[in-house]
This record gives sequence, structure tokens and C-alpha cells, in this order.
Amino acid sequence: MLELYQFEMSHYSEKVRLILDYKGLAYRTVEVTPGLGQFDLYRMSGQRQVPVLKDGTQVIADSTAIALYLERQYPDRPILPTDARDRALCLVMESWADEVIGTKGRIAMLAAFSQDPSFRTSALPSSTPDIIRNLVSAVPGDPLRALDDLTGAKAAREELKQALESLSALLLDRPYLIGDQPTLADFAVAGLSMYLKFPAGPYLRIPETLKGRGVPGLADSPEYAGFFAWRDRLYDDYRKPPLSPAEPTNDDAPKRIVID
Repeated sequence: MLELYQFEMSHYSEKVRLILDYKGLAYRTVEVTPGLGQFDLYRMSGQRQVPVLKDGTQVIADSTAIALYLERQYPDRPILPTDARDRALCLVMESWADEVIGTKGRIAMLAAFSQDPSFRTSALPSSTPDIIRNLVSAVPGDPLRALDDLTGAKAAREELKQALESLSALLLDRPYLIGDQPTLADFAVAGLSMYLKFPAGPYLRIPETLKGRGVPGLADSPEYAGFFAWRDRLYDDYRKPPLSPAEPTNDDAPKRIVID
């Protein structure tokens, strides 16, 4: 069975999970423990970043490389158009999504967590003691707005607004970004937008209070409601929720999660 080494909260991992689900491939996710688990990942793949896909003796790192590997090895339900021009456009759009939505989305989400007490507390596990929850909530947001200048969060949000406007316009009269079938471009845009607004459905093992929440000014803007409605339809049609609980492991090893 395919094994995906990942962080549950990684939007690049989510991009790959969408592709695996769309292709109907059986796979198991392996939750990499930050720190120690990343050393194990380095020994296996030569680098410490997720996602990494293991297919028998083959080890593939990077979400784009994984997507292209899956397309070569498992061509059923293709994610690349056959037309050369459309294929080129799909690859360009996927690369753009990685750089703009992926990179800028991470910056915008971290800034939102730092500035919005309710957003921070929504990310805490339900088992978090009230005293810790209250301490996290009590940290004021306004003094942290200086992080906008330090991290480039303001510029990132502006670039994301432009991206969402463009995507919303592209999707006004078509079901997918390129053609009549979903492609790698769709799954890249949809998966990487996770940090802008977490899916509300049962697709991720994250706190229930975090589902449906996102970056203020982006996730809750009526201007981008059409885009997120399209993203949610893509999830409804193709994303499979994890059905099995995590397998028990010791604290020093990556946590294995079975997905049927």
C-alpha cells in the first residue's frame, strides 16, 4: 500500500491527499513527529520536509513530484490534460498555486493566529484545560500587529486577495479551472487554500472548532464566497474523510493513521 508521510495540518500534504482520493488509490498516512520523526524522514528521503510518498521501494519527496509520479504510475483518472496547451497551462497554474497560495497562505494564517484570540483558541484540542485555553485567549491581538511588518503578512494578504479575485472570475462559468474535468491545477488550488479557510466537513483531523474558520477578510468575505463554494464542492465530490482512528504507537515514532 502507498504510504504518505505527512503533517495533518500541512496544506501541501492536503494537495496530495486530494489527488490520491481522486484517483481512488488506497494509501496510509504516516504522521511525522516534528523533530525526531523528521530525522527518520531524512534518512529515508534525503530531506526533512513533508509530504513524502513511499511506493514499495520508491521514495518521492515534494508535492509536485509526487503528483507527477502518481500520474505516470497510476494513469487511471488522469490529472493532466491530454491537449499540450492545456497541459502546459495546468502545470503553470499548479506552480503558481504552490508559490502564491501555498507560501502566502502560510504567512497570512500565522498572522491571523497571532492577532485573533478566538482563532487561536479554536485551534486548541478539545481536551485542552480551561486554564490554558483562557491564557491563550487572553493574549491581546493588537500588540502583535507589528508582526505584519516583520513577516510580510499585509503584503501576503493583498496578493491572496488578487489571487482569489482572479480564481473567482475564472470559475464563474466553468466547473473546473481547465476543461470539464478536474486537473492537477484544481487539486493544487483547492488543497493549498486550506490555510485560507479550513474545510468544514469531516476531511481533516483538526479541532471541530477550527473547521470552517480561516483568515479574516478572506475566509469571510462575500467577494470570495463563490470560490470557497467551488472548493467545497470539489471536496464533496472527491475528498474522502478519514474513516479509521490512528493506530497506537509509542511516543518516539511517527504516528500511523490508516485511511481505507
